[in-house]
Amino acid sequence: MNVREPRTLAARVPEALRPAVRAALLLVSIFIAGTIGFLIIGGAKHTLLDAIYMTTITLTTVGFEEAIRINDRPGAQIFTVLLLLFGTGTFVYFFSNLTAFLVEGTLGRVFWRRRMIRKIDQIRDHVVVCGAGHTGEHVVRELHETGRPFVVVDPNEDRIRELQARFGGEFPAVVGDATDDEVLTAAGLPQARGLVACVSADKDNVLVTFTARSLNPRARIVARCRDIRTEAKLIRAGADAVVSPDRIGGLRLASEMLRPTVVSFLDIMLRDTDRRWRVEEVTVGAGSQLDGLTVESLHGRKIADCVVLALHSPDGNWLYNPGADLVLRPNTGIVFMGSPDARASLEHAARATL
Repeated sequence: MNVREPRTLAARVPEALRPAVRAALLLVSIFIAGTIGFLIIGGAKHTLLDAIYMTTITLTTVGFEEAIRINDRPGAQIFTVLLLLFGTGTFVYFFSNLTAFLVEGTLGRVFWRRRMIRKIDQIRDHVVVCGAGHTGEHVVRELHETGRPFVVVDPNEDRIRELQARFGGEFPAVVGDATDDEVLTAAGLPQARGLVACVSADKDNVLVTFTARSLNPRARIVARCRDIRTEAKLIRAGADAVVSPDRIGGLRLASEMLRPTVVSFLDIMLRDTDRRWRVEEVTVGAGSQLDGLTVESLHGRKIADCVVLALHSPDGNWLYNPGADLVLRPNTGIVFMGSPDARASLEHAARATL
């Protein structure tokens, strides 16, 4: 699993380091000013090394013997006092920020985000899940259990890490606002196969959908809406499908009443973590290994754990429980029930050329 920061890692890491970096720059500036000052005070009789030495023993207050005498020179003494006061304060400021950076876990978060960036750069054809709330968690679980690559986008880093711990690994993620173009780009949306918009507010899902569609016109976008009146806006914004939790919940209640055995079967199938069977789909590519084969020959191709349920023809017609001798044609959708391995085998055969 992986996490990435767009301006997220390009902006957040600097933000985390900013106090320590600011203190370090201030300290360097004071050191340079002190060196220049002692060069002027020492004149031609003393070298740059003498000025650096004087600045160092002044700022560190170690009290070694002076390389440039200042006892009988009031101006030099005033300069040294000011350098000592500002330098000591800057040292305290720098080390307090450095300590906070190390002790408060900021360094660990920086390494975590950099690690996520490296991992997210390696994936393609993935699903971007915008929102790590209760709905997003179920989406992530299904993608994780079925072996699909995905990236989670959420502004709450603690929530992302909580889900990572729950699923036992570091999945790809971006800490940031999903309505931001740069955040979605950092999540690899231009190379993604699709996006799920399930952030908390409907208006944000509309904006996420619109932004995602502009970044990747080919991606399949599925959005959640709480208010059914938002559905039309999501469709206009570019969503391919809209899911209403209330509508799904009502259908589930009716199904529990009318067909409890079917619902029980589907629930058990979804909860089975050993075989992880699902109802899946693939499309037959022209010239692929599946082009011209019969339904029966799918099993002859050593694709185990595969039960063909229906075919979706290019003209939009459905054929349920297709016969074993039916020939598969290009752009035909195969709806089947099978394991993740069966799905991977069919997906490979559907796109590979002969």
